[in-house]
Formats: sequence, structure tokens, C-alpha cells
Amino acid sequence: MEVHYRIRKPIALEVRFRIQGFTVLLGESGVGKTTLLKALAGLVPAEGRPYGGLPPERRPVGYLPQDLALFPHMTAWENVAFPLAGGNRKARALALLERVGLEEHVHKRPNQLSGGQKQRVALARALARNPEILLLDEPTSALDPEMVGEVLDVMRDLARGGMTMLVVTHEMGFAREVADRVVFMDGGQVAEEGRPEEIFTRPKEERTRAFLERVLHH
Repeated sequence: MEVHYRIRKPIALEVRFRIQGFTVLLGESGVGKTTLLKALAGLVPAEGRPYGGLPPERRPVGYLPQDLALFPHMTAWENVAFPLAGGNRKARALALLERVGLEEHVHKRPNQLSGGQKQRVALARALARNPEILLLDEPTSALDPEMVGEVLDVMRDLARGGMTMLVVTHEMGFAREVADRVVFMDGGQVAEEGRPEEIFTRPKEERTRAFLERVLHH
């Protein structure tokens, strides 16, 4: 999937890159990674392709924001069913929760779930519309270390199942293991992109090399 987006606010960006399988989006904080995901989801004004001009509800994307945005008064299955239409909403929601390993927690509200469980509910909801691409914004950043693994396992399973994903993450070991493609953003544009073994071991750009040295030796 070829991406070309121009964004003016809240940060000026013009990016061109290719999403292939499990694609990891890297870059310093504030470089515009979250803004780019929101633009692809139709949540900030932008021009470009794919999906340019389509309202958010017509874009075939599943978006998982950092704040999850779960409804506190709804159970897990009700949160997942919220974007769905039709009489089989509950059955579809239950199947999605089983897919992310939460079949025993379907009737719990968010305040009864761990951080990792809430993240998986939000992931199931992002999958509810059968998206052609899943956009994940630092899905493990707010989790306790012992809960990170359960979310990474679900993402790994989705990748093996052929789900196309664009993921902002600081889990470098996971990115090297699972990613099909790595995209590095800097200065309002894509500075470098390629296969993980190229980017992580033989980056062509000095700014890519400097960024990786900082995050890999932090």
C-alpha cells in the first residue's frame, strides 16, 4: 500500500512511504507519528492517498489510539460491538474477544480489567469493522512490563494471520522480530524506509543511525 499524505496542522508533514504487512513507524517524540495515524483514520485534516476525502466512518481502517477511548459504562463485549451494525453484533463481538484471548472477561467493564486486558478490548474493537489496515499508536506504552507481552503476542498472531498494520512502537526487539518493513520519520518527512535488517543493522542515513543508537542503548 503506497501512502502519500500532506498535513498542515497540528504539525506540518509531507510523507511518502510503503506499508507492507507489519510496518513499524519510528521517530523522535513530536515528529508527527500520531498525527499521521490520525490523518489515515480521517481524524485530522489532510490531503493524500489512500482514503483521501473519505469521512472516518467510511475508511476501512481500525485505529487504536494511545488513550484507548473505551466507554467506562459498557462491558467489554458492548465496547467491541459499538461500531457494529446488525442483529449478530454480540456474536461477532464475542468472537473478536475470543480472538484476543478475552473470552472469560466479556461481561467486565473497563475498571474491572487490567491494563493489558483493556488494550486487547480496544484492539478487538479496532478489528470489529474488518479493516484492511490496523493503525496502532504505541499500544504498549502505558502498560506495566509484565503486561506488555500479552499485547505483543496478540499483535504477533495478527501479523502471522496476514493483517496489514502500521504500528508506532518503542519495542525495538519486537519490531526487529516481527516487522516486514520499517519507516523512520524525521523533520516532517520520511527519512528512510526498508526491511528491518537493513534499517537496524545498515541504516543509510546518519539521522536514522543516531536515533537507533539512542533508543537501542537507552
